[in-house]
Amino acid sequence: QLYENFVEEIDAIDNGIAQAEGEPRYALTTTLSARVGHLNPRWNDPNQDTEVGTGNGGRLRATRLGATADPPLRPQAGFKRAMELVGGEFMDRLDYYHRAWLPARALVEEAIQRRFEVDASGAVLELPQGGCPWKEHVFSLERELALPRPLQMVLFPDRGGQWRAQSVPAGPHTFESRLPLPEPWRGVRDEALSQLTGIPGCVFVHASGFIGGNRTREGALEMARRTLAQRRGEET
Repeated sequence: QLYENFVEEIDAIDNGIAQAEGEPRYALTTTLSARVGHLNPRWNDPNQDTEVGTGNGGRLRATRLGATADPPLRPQAGFKRAMELVGGEFMDRLDYYHRAWLPARALVEEAIQRRFEVDASGAVLELPQGGCPWKEHVFSLERELALPRPLQMVLFPDRGGQWRAQSVPAGPHTFESRLPLPEPWRGVRDEALSQLTGIPGCVFVHASGFIGGNRTREGALEMARRTLAQRRGEET
């Protein structure tokens, strides 16, 4: 997990491997590799060999082993800052996977086992503990448990005590949803949304339809059920 979501992109950038084929829709300029690169002295700095630079014309870059530099290089402030940056982010990510991401797997697996108690379709998960990191666990557990049908919606409370109904993404690295909330609901809020849906307590539906909110669990569940019903109607 740590390799796929931290080291692999650094490895690929260091070796000149494109993220995808074709022209990207937008540039990624704040990656860890880019931020390490920005610690190099500017081309027009009057002194390329000061403590704020890398020394003797060496260039800093991020690699799978941390920050490194093309020789020759003296261990000056720029290199030290790069090592602190890479090392700090690595340790933060490791702590996240150990203390947050990994414990969430048991919660998601339990929710999968209980999914028919939430809705008879078995397509809706409920995470009563809140919005833990669930997406990657859903994809892996669907495969490991050989679920006969893909999961569609996830319910969870937010920190304010309201509830969310969120579509499962179509894949781990896409903004596309398996089952977005109905198009007429998208971008509508509060009482106007409740009147439109006939569901009390509606708060919002995102303009893309990937998530909606309701003041109560029952309301969020009804939003998910209506979304599922619409899909079944489209398929018949």
